[in-house]
Amino acid sequence: MTIPLIGISKPILKIKELISHVANTCLNVLITGETGVGKEVVAQNLYAESTRSSKKFVKINCAALPETLLESELYGFEKGAFTGAHKKRPGKFQTADKGVLFLDEIGDMPMALQSKMLHVLQSGEFSPLGSDQEFKTDVWVIAATNHNLEQCMLQKTFREDLFYRLNIIKIDIPPLRERKKDIPALIEYYFNLYKSEYPENHGSKPDSDTLIKLCNYPWPGNVRQLQNCIKKQMVINSWEKIFNELPKNNHDITPHTLEDNKFNADQIFENNEFVSDQSDIISEFVGLPTSSDKLFEDISLKKIKKLASDKVEKEVIAFVLEKVGWNRSRAAKILKISYKTLLYKMNEFEVHPPVK
Repeated sequence: MTIPLIGISKPILKIKELISHVANTCLNVLITGETGVGKEVVAQNLYAESTRSSKKFVKINCAALPETLLESELYGFEKGAFTGAHKKRPGKFQTADKGVLFLDEIGDMPMALQSKMLHVLQSGEFSPLGSDQEFKTDVWVIAATNHNLEQCMLQKTFREDLFYRLNIIKIDIPPLRERKKDIPALIEYYFNLYKSEYPENHGSKPDSDTLIKLCNYPWPGNVRQLQNCIKKQMVINSWEKIFNELPKNNHDITPHTLEDNKFNADQIFENNEFVSDQSDIISEFVGLPTSSDKLFEDISLKKIKKLASDKVEKEVIAFVLEKVGWNRSRAAKILKISYKTLLYKMNEFEVHPPVK
């Protein structure tokens, strides 16, 4: 399953639009951004929107393997090419033929391999280790890095010609602290996703005060850090504990940057930065695709009416139960429904008392 690109901030909407324009061109794409911002998600969305989506999406992490092993993984090898090469093995370029090859952490590729990579990108030809035969490959190369490659070129750790070959289309993903509008939508999406993955756990969504805290936290680990917090919340069901355990000092983030992006309750709720924005309201009930052509596929007024009604019922039931100390008999009387109906709806909407 391809994870959609979640967000309503201007940078994310621009990236979605760019994806729809670029997906079928198969021009080399360089995705940049800090660790954890979602570079692979963007790559997966490019692949899913392209005509190559029926073929393979092959990923290789250029930072995770030593030089010799990375070379054999990329280009394959013949039997006897080196010690331990007991049989022939195809490389990623061959496996990804007619599909997509995602080169993650391309900035960490050793200089010795960069020249060979440049040759393949220019000619579409490569030779497996231990072979004199050249193979032709047709892959769409999408690369990603958290390095400043322009700086790497000045330091002579990244080839200038390879950079320009990869950087035909550049997609830069801002860190999460610079697009706080996306945080509520990300929490909503991943909470629902993990709820289906961990059905035995009884996590809860953050209330308004907690949401403000989460929006104002700098998230040095970006979306990946937020994902891990949501997973943890599914187990311990305490946003307060999770927030208290978050690292509070991050020296890589300047105070004025955080202050400039600070959110308060007025911005979130009264000025409709989140809840009243049209696309945000719709995205609560319908997964907004990256392509405008697919926008109306899931929009059914009857379906949305049911989802909206369920959402309101769940919030009201949870609110009343919290106010009466989870006394279900009293809550049923306040809500003017039978005790049996209340139990049914609590089970249906997964409304559970907090874990003590």
